[in-house]
Amino acid sequence: MTLPFASCVWRGIRIPLFLLPVSAAIAQTEPTALQWLQRIYSATEKLSYSGTFVYQQGQQVETSRITHVVEASGPRERLETLDGVPREIIRTGDEVVCYLPASLTVKIDKQPGRRPFPAILSEQLKDVSENYTIRKGEIERVGGYSCQVLALEPKDRMRYGHRLWADLSTGMLLKAKTFDEKNELLEQFAFTQIKIGGHIGRDQLKARYSRESRDWRVEDSRAKRANLAEAGWTIRSSPAGFRTVAELMRTMGGIGGVGHIVLSDGLAAISVFIEPATNKQPAPQPGLVRQGAINVYMRPVGSYWVTVVGEAPAESVKYIANAVEYRK
Repeated sequence: MTLPFASCVWRGIRIPLFLLPVSAAIAQTEPTALQWLQRIYSATEKLSYSGTFVYQQGQQVETSRITHVVEASGPRERLETLDGVPREIIRTGDEVVCYLPASLTVKIDKQPGRRPFPAILSEQLKDVSENYTIRKGEIERVGGYSCQVLALEPKDRMRYGHRLWADLSTGMLLKAKTFDEKNELLEQFAFTQIKIGGHIGRDQLKARYSRESRDWRVEDSRAKRANLAEAGWTIRSSPAGFRTVAELMRTMGGIGGVGHIVLSDGLAAISVFIEPATNKQPAPQPGLVRQGAINVYMRPVGSYWVTVVGEAPAESVKYIANAVEYRK
């Protein structure tokens, strides 16, 4: 099974806004830990920025350049890897185009979704506070900026822990670390250089490649909203704190009618893909695969394959996969 944008970017689906009220008295004092999360989310949504960041997972290190511009018509963004396998991602509003020049492939999707680092927080901040203990740490420097450190400690073993570094002046997230159930580092992102605010030339948003070229193979995975329960699919139960936030139907790898259910706990997102079995490709192997913070679990359900993908512990991913049922 070919997951949408698996080689481009993996973050969840954006969901409705739940912002906690802030009283005037509190607003005049030093921000609380939760208010810092609100600042981080607001900064990545409302500020233009351009910079270079490094992603590290074990011995793997990858450098990327990102340009994000907020316009009256909506956000525009360009993300380009600077080493390793070349990739370029262009986002205009909720349309995402991913260029993979090594295979001359263009992947297109259109859905409200969280962007990659630094926009790792969704609007579901109330759920974050219910599933994680949020603590303020010390003031540390990242890339020349003084930052407030925040620790997000999971309240159970069904989700990862996180540490965030936010610029004191703007709230922009400049560094993030993810830890597993044993508090061992899984992955980290960090800006090595960034410009926050001010004028950013539109030429920095221009794609290096063109999807109109005859040489490129276009894979359109744009999803439509769906009610998978009406089609007979249900998730019997889910780990505490996770709830369904989106149900979609999409085409993937030339296969139509692929169901996509998204669950979130306010920070982590887990996707369930339901794909009709076909004789046109080798049957996948059931079981668990792990890459950094991402766990993937596959199993057959009748004449379908269920694939669960998420930035969550294997226990959570397997729990959800085994709870998927088809009743028709």
